[in-house]
Amino acid sequence: MPTISNILERAQQRGKLAGLPYAGALMPTEAYFILSHAPGARLVDVRSHAEWDLVGEITGAVQLEWQAYPGWIPNAYFMQQLKQQVDMEALVMFICRSGERSHQTALVAHGAGYTEVYNVLEGFEGAKSADGMRGQGCGWKAAALPWKHR
Repeated sequence: MPTISNILERAQQRGKLAGLPYAGALMPTEAYFILSHAPGARLVDVRSHAEWDLVGEITGAVQLEWQAYPGWIPNAYFMQQLKQQVDMEALVMFICRSGERSHQTALVAHGAGYTEVYNVLEGFEGAKSADGMRGQGCGWKAAALPWKHR
Protein backbone atom coordinates (compact mmCIF):
# COMPACT_ATOMS: atom_id res chain seq x y z
CA MET A 1 0.00 0.00 0.00
CA PRO A 2 1.49 3.36 -0.99
CA THR A 3 1.81 6.18 1.48
CA ILE A 4 1.39 9.89 0.91
CA SER A 5 5.06 10.39 1.77
CA ASN A 6 6.22 7.73 -0.73
CA ILE A 7 4.10 9.22 -3.50
CA LEU A 8 5.31 12.76 -2.84
CA GLU A 9 8.93 11.62 -2.73
CA ARG A 10 8.55 10.01 -6.17
CA ALA A 11 6.79 13.13 -7.50
CA GLN A 12 9.53 15.37 -6.13
CA GLN A 13 12.21 13.17 -7.69
CA ARG A 14 10.44 13.40 -11.07
CA GLY A 15 10.36 17.16 -10.64
CA LYS A 16 14.08 17.34 -9.90
CA LEU A 17 14.92 15.15 -12.90
CA ALA A 18 12.78 17.39 -15.13
CA GLY A 19 14.26 20.57 -13.67
CA LEU A 20 10.92 21.84 -12.41
CA PRO A 21 10.99 24.85 -10.09
CA TYR A 22 7.85 23.69 -8.27
CA ALA A 23 7.52 20.68 -5.92
CA GLY A 24 7.00 17.88 -8.41
CA ALA A 25 4.99 15.87 -10.93
CA LEU A 26 2.36 13.25 -10.12
CA MET A 27 0.84 10.49 -12.20
CA PRO A 28 -2.99 10.54 -12.27
CA THR A 29 -3.35 7.56 -9.90
CA GLU A 30 -0.97 9.22 -7.45
CA ALA A 31 -2.90 12.49 -7.61
CA TYR A 32 -6.13 10.63 -6.90
CA PHE A 33 -4.55 8.87 -3.92
CA ILE A 34 -3.33 12.20 -2.53
CA LEU A 35 -6.72 13.81 -3.13
CA SER A 36 -8.43 10.93 -1.33
CA HIS A 37 -6.05 10.61 1.62
CA ALA A 38 -4.38 13.97 2.30
CA PRO A 39 -6.65 16.32 4.24
CA GLY A 40 -6.58 19.76 2.69
CA ALA A 41 -5.02 18.68 -0.62
CA ARG A 42 -6.73 20.29 -3.61
CA LEU A 43 -6.93 19.20 -7.24
CA VAL A 44 -7.41 22.21 -9.54
CA ASP A 45 -8.77 21.39 -13.00
CA VAL A 46 -7.66 24.21 -15.30
CA ARG A 47 -9.40 23.06 -18.47
CA SER A 48 -12.03 25.23 -20.16
CA HIS A 49 -15.76 25.30 -19.46
CA ALA A 50 -16.26 23.67 -22.87
CA GLU A 51 -14.02 20.76 -21.86
CA TRP A 52 -15.85 20.25 -18.56
CA ASP A 53 -19.19 20.35 -20.39
CA LEU A 54 -18.27 18.16 -23.35
CA VAL A 55 -15.50 15.84 -22.14
CA GLY A 56 -16.27 15.43 -18.44
CA GLU A 57 -15.35 16.69 -15.02
CA ILE A 58 -13.49 15.32 -12.04
CA THR A 59 -15.61 14.95 -8.93
CA GLY A 60 -14.25 17.07 -6.10
CA ALA A 61 -11.87 19.14 -8.22
CA VAL A 62 -11.76 22.92 -8.07
CA GLN A 63 -12.66 24.09 -11.57
CA LEU A 64 -10.69 27.16 -12.52
CA GLU A 65 -10.39 28.00 -16.18
CA TRP A 66 -6.85 28.95 -17.32
CA GLN A 67 -7.95 29.82 -20.86
CA ALA A 68 -11.45 30.27 -22.32
CA TYR A 69 -12.71 28.50 -25.40
CA PRO A 70 -13.10 29.54 -28.18
CA GLY A 71 -9.93 31.43 -28.87
CA TRP A 72 -8.06 30.17 -25.80
CA ILE A 73 -8.21 33.60 -24.19
CA PRO A 74 -6.17 33.72 -20.95
CA ASN A 75 -8.12 34.14 -17.72
CA ALA A 76 -6.81 37.48 -16.42
CA TYR A 77 -8.25 36.70 -12.97
CA PHE A 78 -6.74 33.23 -12.59
CA MET A 79 -4.44 33.99 -9.64
CA GLN A 80 -7.06 36.07 -7.87
CA GLN A 81 -9.59 33.23 -8.23
CA LEU A 82 -7.03 30.61 -7.17
CA LYS A 83 -6.20 32.54 -4.00
CA GLN A 84 -9.93 32.81 -3.21
CA GLN A 85 -10.51 29.08 -3.63
CA VAL A 86 -7.25 27.40 -2.57
CA ASP A 87 -5.22 28.22 0.54
CA MET A 88 -1.62 29.12 -0.27
CA GLU A 89 -0.40 26.57 2.29
CA ALA A 90 -2.36 23.70 0.70
CA LEU A 91 -0.85 20.89 -1.30
CA VAL A 92 -2.22 21.83 -4.71
CA MET A 93 -2.24 19.66 -7.81
CA PHE A 94 -3.02 21.09 -11.24
CA ILE A 95 -4.57 19.04 -14.05
CA CYS A 96 -5.60 19.88 -17.61
CA ARG A 97 -6.21 17.80 -20.74
CA SER A 98 -2.67 16.54 -21.27
CA GLY A 99 -0.39 18.15 -18.68
CA GLU A 100 0.77 21.26 -20.58
CA ARG A 101 -1.61 23.96 -19.31
CA SER A 102 -1.38 22.50 -15.82
CA HIS A 103 2.41 22.84 -16.02
CA GLN A 104 1.94 26.52 -16.89
CA THR A 105 -0.45 27.06 -13.99
CA ALA A 106 1.93 25.26 -11.62
CA LEU A 107 4.69 27.64 -12.68
CA VAL A 108 2.47 30.69 -12.11
CA ALA A 109 1.17 29.44 -8.74
CA HIS A 110 4.69 28.64 -7.57
CA GLY A 111 5.84 32.09 -8.66
CA ALA A 112 2.96 33.63 -6.67
CA GLY A 113 4.04 31.90 -3.45
CA TYR A 114 2.29 28.52 -3.42
CA THR A 115 4.91 26.13 -2.06
CA GLU A 116 3.39 22.63 -2.41
CA VAL A 117 2.63 22.71 -6.13
CA TYR A 118 2.40 19.61 -8.33
CA ASN A 119 1.53 19.05 -11.97
CA VAL A 120 -0.52 15.98 -12.89
CA LEU A 121 1.29 14.38 -15.81
CA GLU A 122 -0.82 12.99 -18.66
CA GLY A 123 -3.77 15.14 -17.57
CA PHE A 124 -7.41 14.17 -17.89
CA GLU A 125 -7.23 12.65 -21.37
CA GLY A 126 -3.54 12.08 -22.04
CA ALA A 127 -1.71 12.28 -25.33
CA LYS A 128 -3.30 11.40 -28.65
CA SER A 129 -3.16 7.76 -29.69
CA ALA A 130 -1.91 6.64 -33.11
CA ASP A 131 -5.45 7.12 -34.47
CA GLY A 132 -5.65 10.67 -33.09
CA MET A 133 -7.91 9.90 -30.12
CA ARG A 134 -7.37 10.95 -26.51
CA GLY A 135 -8.44 9.27 -23.27
CA GLN A 136 -7.43 5.77 -24.28
CA GLY A 137 -3.80 5.10 -23.43
CA CYS A 138 -3.05 7.33 -20.49
CA GLY A 139 -4.45 10.07 -18.29
CA TRP A 140 -7.14 10.30 -15.61
CA LYS A 141 -9.89 8.78 -17.77
CA ALA A 142 -7.77 5.89 -19.05
CA ALA A 143 -6.78 5.06 -15.45
CA ALA A 144 -10.51 4.68 -14.68
CA LEU A 145 -10.38 7.30 -11.93
CA PRO A 146 -13.65 8.99 -10.85
CA TRP A 147 -15.15 11.46 -13.30
CA LYS A 148 -18.58 12.19 -14.76
CA HIS A 149 -20.36 13.94 -17.61
CA ARG A 150 -22.33 17.04 -16.71
